[in-house]
Formats: sequence, structure tokens, C-alpha cells
Amino acid sequence: MAEKLSKVRAAVIGAGIGKFHIKGFQSAAGAECVALCDLNGDLAKQVADDLGVPQVFTDYKKMLKLPGLNAVSVCVPNALHGPVVVDCLNAGVNVLCEKPLSINAAEGKKMTDAAKANGKMLMMQFNNRYRPESQLLKSYIDAGELGDLYFARCGWIRRNGIPGWGGWFTTHKMAGGGPLIDLAVHMLDLTMWLMGNPEPVTCMAATYQKFGPKMECLGPWGTPNKKGKYDVEDMAVGMIRFAGGQTILLEASWASRIKREWVYSTLCGTKAGASLERVFGFDGVDDSSIDTLEVFTQEHGVPVNRQLIVEPDPAMGRIKAVEHFCDCLLKGKEPLSPGTDGLRIMKILDAMYQSAKSGKAVNVR
Repeated sequence: MAEKLSKVRAAVIGAGIGKFHIKGFQSAAGAECVALCDLNGDLAKQVADDLGVPQVFTDYKKMLKLPGLNAVSVCVPNALHGPVVVDCLNAGVNVLCEKPLSINAAEGKKMTDAAKANGKMLMMQFNNRYRPESQLLKSYIDAGELGDLYFARCGWIRRNGIPGWGGWFTTHKMAGGGPLIDLAVHMLDLTMWLMGNPEPVTCMAATYQKFGPKMECLGPWGTPNKKGKYDVEDMAVGMIRFAGGQTILLEASWASRIKREWVYSTLCGTKAGASLERVFGFDGVDDSSIDTLEVFTQEHGVPVNRQLIVEPDPAMGRIKAVEHFCDCLLKGKEPLSPGTDGLRIMKILDAMYQSAKSGKAVNVR
């Protein structure tokens, strides 16, 4: 049973994506955001002033000593997830961690172990589970409308999308990898969740590094640092087999000669199939996107496609996930995306990177 709080007094570590977490705590019933921490004190103060956060820190360990603090969102570079989350849990604070859980499964296991040892909640910010179209599709699946799901393909592929060349995103020591750990983690988690979180058994994967070393196909995020590193992949592809016989094909890229950016999860079931897609502008510059949810079935021997209309969420589930975190803490219930689900994903990613390096299939351990 999860801890039950009378009020959520939260703080956020990381002023980048952390903005969504602040808004989530501010909009959640029974919660407040009391502090923001970032190593860049000027940025932290600016964001705190803009969003009305009362206290600012540059040292999260000092922030953890705030009276009554009982929840923290961790929104820092991947390599820092492990030590920061463990420090927060050991300080007696519940944690909402941005994806991925860590840079590898060994670090992730330390995090889930710390949550268990301290009796605190560790929840993953897998925001795509909380998008309204994902929730609707999950309700169809749980009602048996698609039958048994046996195969899926999913991915997030970009044409020009290398983030912050030379910064932490493109440095293996800080990020743990490239688009496989940055982008694919989103759609792999969503697809596995829709399929009922089957147990992964084995992986086969390949990675490619074609454009980053030449500083080509850069995205609009961050400022390139020519003195920095690019030692991660541009693209990754793979296949995952599960204990129940299900299979997922997965692809992710920051840079590839494709028509447009595409984010998708396509499911095949014994009664019907379904597809969640986000299609972006054609030229890699146009940021406009279209979200679609479709169900494919057969009626009276005739193929029937249904497009389900859902009111879009501009925040793509990020704020709703924080609200869910708070609701779980206030009601003492387990979260929809626990840290153990994040650990399962890390085990798969470890196996995929190992397979790409060895050229052989690798068991998920």
C-alpha cells in the first residue's frame, strides 16, 4: 500500500521540462509547489518568478531539508537520475522521475530498491500513458474490443532532430545512449502498457551513427557545442519477443532521410487493430502536427476503419501525469506508471544496446 498524505508539498529539480511538473503540482487538488532547484540559479529564479514558485535553490540536498516537503519531481540529465532519486527517497520524499528511469538497469535497480526500503513512491513520468487518446484506446483494449494483442510496431523517427549537439544529450556518459533511450523509450513504454505489460524475453537490435559525427541534421533544441562529444547513435531499430509469444518492432531516430517526423504505435489484435499516430510537418522545419487514433476491424466481411475523435491535450499528458502522482499520494494508491515499469524498460534497452554491439540476439535479464 502506498503512503497516504493529507497534503502534497512538492518541489521540482530541473527548470527545463520541470516547468510542466510545476504546472501539474499547481493544478492538482491538495497539492502545492513550494520550491524549484536548478544548478543555473538565474534560470531557476526566472522560471520560479514566471510560475509563482516561492523558493529557489541551486543545491537539491539543501532543498530536501525544507520542512514538510514530501514529494519531488526529478527532471535532470539521465546520468543524474539515479543518485538524485536515491538521495530524495533516502530523505523520506516520494519521487516522480522523468524518463528514462536511469542510464542502465543496474542504476535503475538501486532506485526501485531505495523506494521499497524507504516505503516511498517512485513513479515514472511516462506522459504518453496519460494522453486522452491513449486512455481511450486502453479502455477499448481492456474491454476486449481488439481481442488478443499479438504484434505491434512502434517508434519515434525524426528527419532533423539531434538535440543540443555536444551537450549531455549526445554524450554517452551523461545520456546512456541516443534516440533509443531518448525517444524510443516513450513509444515502447506506451505500446507495452497497451499490450498489458508482457514479460520481455529476448531482443535483437542494430544502431547507426551516420549524421551526428558530421554535425548534420541538428534539431532546434539547445546550442551546439563544437568542443563537446557526439558518441551516441543517430538511429536504432530492433525486435523484442515476449514470454507470451507477442512481438514488437521498434525504431527510433534523431536523424534519417525520411519524409517527415513520425511518432506511432500500431497494434494487431485477433478482433481488431489500432493505431496512435502523430505526424509532423513535411520539411523538418514546420512544427505543426496531427494526432490520430484509428481502429481497424472487419464487419460483414468488409474492412472498416474508425477514426476516434478525442479532444487533444496540448501538454501531451505531462501535467495529467503529475496530477495523477498527487492523487495517488493523497489516496494512498499505487501509480499507473510505477518505477518498476521503468526498470523493465531499462532491462530491454540494455539488451538492445548489447545486441547492437554484438550483432546477436540477447536475453533480457
